Amino acid sequence: MNLPVIDMAATGANLNAIRSNHGLSVAEIKEYLGLNTTYAIYKWFHGESMPSVDNLLALSVLFGVSMNDLLIYQS
Repeated sequence: MNLPVIDMAATGANLNAIRSNHGLSVAEIKEYLGLNTTYAIYKWFHGESMPSVDNLLALSVLFGVSMNDLLIYQS
Protein backbone atom coordinates (compact mmCIF):
# COMPACT_ATOMS: atom_id res chain seq x y z
CA MET A 1 0.00 0.00 0.00
CA ASN A 2 1.41 3.38 -1.04
CA LEU A 3 1.12 6.46 1.11
CA PRO A 4 -0.79 9.24 -0.70
CA VAL A 5 1.32 12.31 -1.52
CA ILE A 6 -0.09 15.75 -2.31
CA ASP A 7 0.78 16.99 -5.79
CA MET A 8 1.51 20.63 -4.94
CA ALA A 9 1.48 21.91 -8.54
CA ALA A 10 -1.80 20.19 -9.40
CA THR A 11 -3.35 21.26 -6.09
CA GLY A 12 -2.30 24.86 -6.71
CA ALA A 13 -3.82 24.80 -10.19
CA ASN A 14 -6.99 23.26 -8.74
CA LEU A 15 -7.26 25.95 -6.06
CA ASN A 16 -6.84 28.66 -8.67
CA ALA A 17 -9.43 27.08 -10.98
CA ILE A 18 -11.96 26.76 -8.15
CA ARG A 19 -11.33 30.38 -7.15
CA SER A 20 -11.83 31.52 -10.72
CA ASN A 21 -14.98 29.42 -11.16
CA HIS A 22 -16.43 31.15 -8.10
CA GLY A 23 -15.65 34.56 -9.60
CA LEU A 24 -13.39 35.61 -6.75
CA SER A 25 -10.24 37.68 -7.09
CA VAL A 26 -7.01 36.85 -5.31
CA ALA A 27 -7.47 40.08 -3.33
CA GLU A 28 -10.87 38.85 -2.14
CA ILE A 29 -9.32 35.54 -1.00
CA LYS A 30 -6.60 37.50 0.82
CA GLU A 31 -9.22 39.56 2.65
CA TYR A 32 -11.35 36.52 3.50
CA LEU A 33 -8.37 34.69 4.99
CA GLY A 34 -7.10 37.81 6.79
CA LEU A 35 -3.73 37.75 5.06
CA ASN A 36 -1.59 40.88 4.72
CA THR A 37 -0.53 40.24 1.12
CA THR A 38 -1.43 37.98 -1.81
CA TYR A 39 2.12 36.54 -1.91
CA ALA A 40 1.25 33.29 -0.10
CA ILE A 41 -1.80 32.71 -2.28
CA TYR A 42 0.23 33.03 -5.47
CA LYS A 43 2.78 30.59 -3.99
CA TRP A 44 -0.07 28.10 -3.46
CA PHE A 45 -1.29 28.57 -7.04
CA HIS A 46 2.22 27.98 -8.42
CA GLY A 47 2.76 24.85 -6.32
CA GLU A 48 5.56 26.43 -4.29
CA SER A 49 3.81 25.97 -0.94
CA MET A 50 0.56 24.71 0.56
CA PRO A 51 -2.09 26.51 2.60
CA SER A 52 -2.16 25.71 6.30
CA VAL A 53 -4.84 23.28 7.44
CA ASP A 54 -6.78 26.25 8.87
CA ASN A 55 -6.65 28.04 5.52
CA LEU A 56 -7.62 24.86 3.64
CA LEU A 57 -10.63 24.51 5.92
CA ALA A 58 -11.58 28.17 5.39
CA LEU A 59 -11.26 27.79 1.61
CA SER A 60 -13.37 24.63 1.64
CA VAL A 61 -16.12 26.50 3.50
CA LEU A 62 -15.86 29.51 1.19
CA PHE A 63 -16.08 27.33 -1.93
CA GLY A 64 -18.66 24.92 -0.52
CA VAL A 65 -16.50 21.84 -1.12
CA SER A 66 -14.68 19.36 1.09
CA MET A 67 -11.01 19.79 1.86
CA ASN A 68 -10.44 16.61 -0.14
CA ASP A 69 -11.90 18.34 -3.20
CA LEU A 70 -9.22 21.02 -2.92
CA LEU A 71 -6.29 18.60 -2.78
CA ILE A 72 -4.88 16.62 -5.68
CA TYR A 73 -2.82 13.66 -4.58
CA GLN A 74 -1.06 10.63 -5.91
CA SER A 75 -1.11 7.25 -4.22
